[in-house]
Amino acid sequence: RDTKGQFLLDHVCNHYNLLERDYFGIRYVDPEKQRHWLEPNKPVVRQMKSAHQPYTMCFRVKFYPNEPMKIREELTRYLLYLQLKRDIYHGRLLCPFAEAAYLGACTIQAELGDYDPEEHPSDYIRDFKLFPKQSLKLERKIMEIHKNELRGQYTSCAELNMLQRAHSLETYGVDPHPCKGNKRIHLLKWADVSKLKFEGKTFYVIGIQKEVSVCSFFSKGQNL
Repeated sequence: RDTKGQFLLDHVCNHYNLLERDYFGIRYVDPEKQRHWLEPNKPVVRQMKSAHQPYTMCFRVKFYPNEPMKIREELTRYLLYLQLKRDIYHGRLLCPFAEAAYLGACTIQAELGDYDPEEHPSDYIRDFKLFPKQSLKLERKIMEIHKNELRGQYTSCAELNMLQRAHSLETYGVDPHPCKGNKRIHLLKWADVSKLKFEGKTFYVIGIQKEVSVCSFFSKGQNL
């Protein structure tokens, strides 16, 4: 009953013999479909009061490395690769067409190996659900890159190329939250932000610019 979140996280990491643990966390979803990170220093049961039983928690990447190429452990790289696949599929990692085609081709190369006309029919890309909106044009481009550019790459190499390309995208590591309404009030560049702070369920973004001093956002959930 008093088991804390850190114990559960350590248990999962020990099960997989995962050494680089600081990138990861445990996430759950409340009845309002809001995602929350399990806080390591608080009892698990107390945090899960708002969730439905039986409780479902997921092991996820929480902190995305700035330079994924410097990750030491192969398992850590693989888990980040799986997380990025999920981010792409759920529309969190936004990709221009060319980048989407390359990332998709890297995934296909990692899953299937080299293109083989005897094994891969003209619509084989359709068997893979890679993007929330997967057009025929995109599938054909993925097939073209897989066929002509990635031949000879081992699974680990294709996964590494995917990480290298994905981490340069603007929404890499971004954790979006739904907002009511679609009116954009302010657009602040990160360089123009001087301070971030929380007060209860209100999140403040304090800017350097005189004309935009403070933007405030109210969260219905317990945390952002």
